[in-house]
Amino acid sequence: MSSKVAKVSVVIPTYNRCALLAETLRGLARQNLPTDEFEVIVADDGSSDATPDVVKSFADRLRLKYHFQEDLGFRVSAARNAGVRLADAPLLVFLDTGALVGPDYLRHHLAAHADPATPRAVIGYAYAYRPEDPTPGLAAMVDRALPERVVDIYSGDPSFWDNRHGEFLACDFDPGRRVVPWMLFWATNCSVRTEDYWAVGGFDEDFQRWGVEDMELGFRLFQRNIPFTLSRSAWVIEGPHEREWDSNMDSNHHNIEMLLNKHPEPVNEIGYALLTKDQYWSWENDYRALLDWAAEARDLDVAKELQEAVEGLQPGDRVAVLGCGPQVPAGLSSAVLFDFDRDLLERALANTAYTGHHALGLRTPLPDHSVDVVLITSRLRGMFDRWGLDLVREARRIGREVRAPGLES
Repeated sequence: MSSKVAKVSVVIPTYNRCALLAETLRGLARQNLPTDEFEVIVADDGSSDATPDVVKSFADRLRLKYHFQEDLGFRVSAARNAGVRLADAPLLVFLDTGALVGPDYLRHHLAAHADPATPRAVIGYAYAYRPEDPTPGLAAMVDRALPERVVDIYSGDPSFWDNRHGEFLACDFDPGRRVVPWMLFWATNCSVRTEDYWAVGGFDEDFQRWGVEDMELGFRLFQRNIPFTLSRSAWVIEGPHEREWDSNMDSNHHNIEMLLNKHPEPVNEIGYALLTKDQYWSWENDYRALLDWAAEARDLDVAKELQEAVEGLQPGDRVAVLGCGPQVPAGLSSAVLFDFDRDLLERALANTAYTGHHALGLRTPLPDHSVDVVLITSRLRGMFDRWGLDLVREARRIGREVRAPGLES
């Protein structure tokens, strides 16, 4: 193969799916892009099937690299990172095993990154990525038609659309309009500049169960102010295959808690609360509602409310305050403070010995029954219709007694 530096490196993690891998490689071998302009890296997470033979069978059609790591359980993040370490190109495309691509797939990913002055995290469209609602008849169709023909046939069928299509539609197919764009950043089909990938540390290898690791990478890209865009042209078709859906959902719930523990912020509390209830698609709207309420409650000072609460405490009571605001009375000098407004929390914590957390209170880092009294202030009033039961449940988890005098009417 050519020694010319590739423009794009395609990283495909795989595990015991050699037949599906062959279909993905077959699509990449049909690209309307010179072979020396891209490389394909298969990152094998310990397969025991014919995966190495499948890779070798494409050696005369693709510029291929292969990495194998021992099977020590689900380590897709480690596999992807190992694959990227072999990459020479300035642009990375991540693709799932079994994804079917058309001949212009890589051209469209390259086009999405055409402006070298503007880094981007590109979300590629994924037809038929509907694990809980597969497209009727698709399995038979992909066996007898090229991917681009399948798209022509099914593109008007909502059962074939990307599972995220409603979210794309709501933002007019511009993820940059969203406040939680990274919830749509899925590694089944995405791309990012190599330097930006490593600037945020790549995939977090602590994620060793299915799901969320790609969104967590997206969260860190978002924190780095990398804009998110969608390419509907750089599409894939998710090849039909069996899934362990219940097991995957359990893993998803586990991993969203891990994401929250790593990045404890209100937006991720909301994501945790929603994913553990299988209400994922409410995330954008629910976080927008919190931002709207935070703006409305900016001048809502609960210092008087807290001072009155102090008078009902017993000496030595350990206290947590949900919705502390910027001024906390001296009688709560040992309290653990929480507020969804980071600026106001920092004002409360300035020059004090308080412990504080930027949090709404849906899921706090405190251990079970670690305080005596949890005070829920009226700064939570605007969120109580939506989250009241969850807030009280969490307060009861961490405290012996829950008081919400500012919310009683």
